[in-house]
Amino acid sequence: MKYLVIVAFVAIIGSLAAALVYMMRGGQGDETDGGAPRKNHMARALAFRVGFSILLFVLVLISYLMGWIQPTGLPLRG
Repeated sequence: MKYLVIVAFVAIIGSLAAALVYMMRGGQGDETDGGAPRKNHMARALAFRVGFSILLFVLVLISYLMGWIQPTGLPLRG
């Protein structure tokens, strides 16, 4: 389970980095094989990031409900 969460975080950071690259590039030099400029790459990368984040949250929630992971909590002082 730990490795799955790590992979999800890497996917989230990767899609965020891809969106940054598309934003900084600004559509310059982005042409597909047909010659038409590529569009909406930054929006698609950010949508994937949101999707990965929601998927990770749902996965952790289901894992908790199924008993696959247990909360450790913080020790109480008292």
